[in-house]
Amino acid sequence: MPSRFTDARSAFHDALFDRLVRVNEAGYLNFADTSSGPSREIATRMVSLLGRTATPGKIAAQTAGVIFENLVSGFVRDCFGELAHLRPGRWTVERSTEIRTFDQYAHIALIAEATKSNAALAAALGRDYVIRPDIVIYRAPEPDASINRAALLVDDASARLTSLRETSGALPTLHASVSCKYTIRADRSQNSRAEALNLIRGRRGKTPQIAAVTAEPTPARIASLALGTGDIDCVYHFALYELQTAIEELGYADAREMLGIMIEGKRLRDISDLPLDLAI
Repeated sequence: MPSRFTDARSAFHDALFDRLVRVNEAGYLNFADTSSGPSREIATRMVSLLGRTATPGKIAAQTAGVIFENLVSGFVRDCFGELAHLRPGRWTVERSTEIRTFDQYAHIALIAEATKSNAALAAALGRDYVIRPDIVIYRAPEPDASINRAALLVDDASARLTSLRETSGALPTLHASVSCKYTIRADRSQNSRAEALNLIRGRRGKTPQIAAVTAEPTPARIASLALGTGDIDCVYHFALYELQTAIEELGYADAREMLGIMIEGKRLRDISDLPLDLAI
């Protein structure tokens, strides 16, 4: 019998092919680069390995991005919710939320307010502080009754500033930010990197986990997001096992080598790994 996460991965692929994956009249899939032979071949072989059939038609790029975010968000919400025994807490997974609503970035609301009436300050700061990740996972602060459930651990005499206590007046803590890229082009990968760096530099408190999810079939393009100094913790592929097999069967040696570098270097994993990594 398949595990719950294996079933969830399959259901995610079902929804992806039902709502998002399309093939045009020339037989090119919409997550492949139509100008690249290897990209087209890898994507086509992956679809075969997944045992799915793409629906004929076209979806606008912006619409495709929103659909992909919704599907990834649903997968993470369902699977991460199964891990309460490993990562207890009051968790929420949702799309497109400004980071200033979280404890580590509450000061950004003050910056935004200050720039409204000061053009020089607005010009100096730009808009880098206004970040709305595709998907956020956050934890609500806990009431003392929950913290003290097994024993009297906290009272009014100590631990009065921690972000975990509801009585401290803390906002929810941003646990993770997930960027969704149905396909990867150079400009889009740099946007994800810039957002990650701003999340790291702009925080006051715990650094959130920063991840990206993609359906990109070309390892070199995945590498533009996955490789580097660690501004993004890890990239997750919607069908990594099928991508590996497709590249192996098609005999693309350079692509196989690049894929191996990313996997062995802990820079690329399958989407089924994401919920468990979030529980660390």
